[in-house]
Amino acid sequence: MKKIVISILIVINSTSLLSQINYKNQSFNMGIESINNFKDFLSIKNDANYKTEMEPLIKWGVDNFEKYGFEVERLETPELPLLLASKIISEKANTILIYLQFDGQPVDRSKWDQEDPYKAVLKEKINNKYEIINWNTLDDITLKDIIARDLRIFARSSSDAKGPVMMILNAFEIMKRNDLELKFNVKVIMDFEEEISSPNLADAVKKYSSKLKSDALLIFDGPKHPSNLPTLTFGARGISDIRLITYGPIVPQHSGHFGNYAPNPVFRMSEILSSMKDKNGRVTIEGFYDGITIDEKTQAILAGVPDNEKKMMEDMQFKTFDNVGTNYQESIQYPSLNVRGIESGWVREEVRTIVPSECIAEIDVRLVLESDPIRLHNLIKEHIKELGYVILDRRPTKEERLKYNKIVTFISTFDYDAFRTDIDSDIGKWLVESLNKTFNTSPVKKRTSGGSVPISPFVNTLGIPAVTVPTVNQDNNQHSPNENIKIENYISGIQTYLGILTDNF
Repeated sequence: MKKIVISILIVINSTSLLSQINYKNQSFNMGIESINNFKDFLSIKNDANYKTEMEPLIKWGVDNFEKYGFEVERLETPELPLLLASKIISEKANTILIYLQFDGQPVDRSKWDQEDPYKAVLKEKINNKYEIINWNTLDDITLKDIIARDLRIFARSSSDAKGPVMMILNAFEIMKRNDLELKFNVKVIMDFEEEISSPNLADAVKKYSSKLKSDALLIFDGPKHPSNLPTLTFGARGISDIRLITYGPIVPQHSGHFGNYAPNPVFRMSEILSSMKDKNGRVTIEGFYDGITIDEKTQAILAGVPDNEKKMMEDMQFKTFDNVGTNYQESIQYPSLNVRGIESGWVREEVRTIVPSECIAEIDVRLVLESDPIRLHNLIKEHIKELGYVILDRRPTKEERLKYNKIVTFISTFDYDAFRTDIDSDIGKWLVESLNKTFNTSPVKKRTSGGSVPISPFVNTLGIPAVTVPTVNQDNNQHSPNENIKIENYISGIQTYLGILTDNF
């Protein structure tokens, strides 16, 4: 009897292994085969600031999901629509909602090392620099060579986030060719305004909540851990914005004539900003970090992420990290206060000897689940008041400028909240098992990501857990010039989504 049982076990394991190898091979073949379609997709402009140019992208979404048997409908909003693609196999089956982002960051063509950011090029790392090579390089190539030569596709949205869109469509193509059936209902929500903070998403989720009803949400977006191991992220920080404006003379004045007389708004802004953090990078505003605790269980989760912080700092070229947490993972469990840009006067070739008329600072405040964003903004506002400033929500009038010594305009917006799902939840266990089976290794499990995605409206309105399944390479120059995706990641991403779509939930 023992021999029979052992034989059966060997057959089962061999069948499982054969299936994994088949999936891997098919993902590789499909990845290479689909490159031309991917290039065509990348050529479609997707800057949501130019709404009249977005219709070809929306039509592309409709056509390509209908191709795989999805029923696609437009969910109208005051601006760009959302698309909802649904494939229902049974009213009794569980339903997974998948979030996909279609729009991308604006482009500055002068900063890209190629003719057109929307015209994809293939590059290889040669002598520590990525050089354009012929697409024919991919003919009869092996995955081993792709990895060894670090072959990448450079184009806007190649990673963020047209790459994941193509990956899931390729997974559906493999399922179609092999008569593989879904094990659960799938609804795909396509967002065309993510890079402008999805201003219409929250209201749309409420309006169309019955259509979006599901049991869990998967976000197919974002980069994997720098190790490039399979990765799951169980939360994300939210984001809010503050614009500060300080004032000097009503118009710029000659610095020789008025440099010791007219107040300089840059020094006033410097006073405000420098007072918000200490020399170690911690926010000094009382109560800013209240409510966040890192218990032993959480510490173990954070310690389980295999970060190489020495390399991270070496790559970014700084000696000491801000002392908010004891390590990188711990630091992103707290809200952050970041100055993302300052503008005043003129610089470089246009520099002028003037006292500027105003200084503008753009701030983002990343949010965590334990922090109330309105409370954080009020703490910042009160802190500025204590420095002797009169705070307005608009530009001051002439009468106000003559009445008050120190004035600052404070304009704040809230984009979306943080979310977090328990790693030991049903959806968490299912995804960990799926990636383990697909890649024969345990995935990196991140409690939260530092970046933000507009997912809290789904979590809060629909009452469902959400997990991000990132697939692209960490060093993809996301939001920057020369955005790229490793072909290795493009192929493994297809395999990732194929494994999830063919697994029981």
